Amino acid sequence: MTHALAPFVVALSPYELGPSAHRGLPSSTITVTIPESDAVEIAWLERPQPPQRFSAAVAGLHLDAAELRQQGGTRGVWLTLSPLGAGALLGVPASELSGQIADLADVSPAMAHLPEQLAACRSWPQRRTLVENALLTGWARHQRHADGRDLAALKALSSTARVEEAAGLLGCSRRHLSSTVRAALGVTPKEYQRLLRFETARGALATAARTETISLATIAA
Repeated sequence: MTHALAPFVVALSPYELGPSAHRGLPSSTITVTIPESDAVEIAWLERPQPPQRFSAAVAGLHLDAAELRQQGGTRGVWLTLSPLGAGALLGVPASELSGQIADLADVSPAMAHLPEQLAACRSWPQRRTLVENALLTGWARHQRHADGRDLAALKALSSTARVEEAAGLLGCSRRHLSSTVRAALGVTPKEYQRLLRFETARGALATAARTETISLATIAA
């Protein structure tokens, strides 16, 4: 991963969706799904809304689960950005995307060409380079949106168990921390910490299933 992108890109990988639906779980990151061909269809499982189709989809931080389907061509690129990556690379603060799914062309018109160009690539290294170059172009255009104060708040919340403890580390009131985080992410500090705990438990469950070395009781604790 290019050095400039490292603080903002959590993962960049190929994907292949099978014939069944893929479950999109609650997430503390920004997820970008870029199909090589055919639109991706996404529906929130707990919301009374019909599925929506996207040529490429951007999902903000969300507390709900979603279901993804892609007819025809099932390959594409799966990109995960840190909350600060939304502003620094896409030019849109994470708070504007929170709990929402939007088309990549609407969020970042300069990246609207990616699905078509990915389809023309013949290898994963070519696809990876294509997406990285698009992100670097976004970084050159939007890097002024990267805010170090937001980064400090997220680090404090991820390293503590309670919001009060994070506020103490930052030397501010809980109210000030709450307003800062809501403005940056679109979720409360408590909701953000809940998402982090969920993702930690999910990772531990995956490790337990793979290695059979961790008990469910340990994960629950």
